[in-house]
Amino acid sequence: MRVVVQRVRSARVSVENKIIGEIGPGLVLLVGAAEGDTGEDVRKMAYKCLNMRIFEDKAGKMNLSCLKLGYDVLVISQFTLIADTRKGHRPSFSGALEPEKAEGLYHEFVEACRAEGLKVAEGEFGAHMLVEINNWGPVTIIVDSRS
Repeated sequence: MRVVVQRVRSARVSVENKIIGEIGPGLVLLVGAAEGDTGEDVRKMAYKCLNMRIFEDKAGKMNLSCLKLGYDVLVISQFTLIADTRKGHRPSFSGALEPEKAEGLYHEFVEACRAEGLKVAEGEFGAHMLVEINNWGPVTIIVDSRS
């Protein structure tokens, strides 16, 4: 599983010109599931992302987490994170988990975030979405369950 973690001032996601999720300060988590990913990967990744200390304390040091601050989370499914770009110019997505299984893990990830008590908005799995992100910093970190 691969997650791109972005610290944001605000973000929202729309499908067919209708806003389906919106947050204030917090995290946007772009989530891609790969072959071999499990529910255990989901729980570990959600925990790691929500507890990542990428928000500044009063001294200006990145020392606070989204969970500690009670900030919002927007979760977006993005299978393209699993792209293999080693050969040629067209990315291969053969390592991405099949859609039916990936959707299940995506929803598990969302629920693992909600279980921590935060406001969690989400995109629509498999839909073409417009995601508007107001980066804060910017701070963008890639987390991979295999590394």
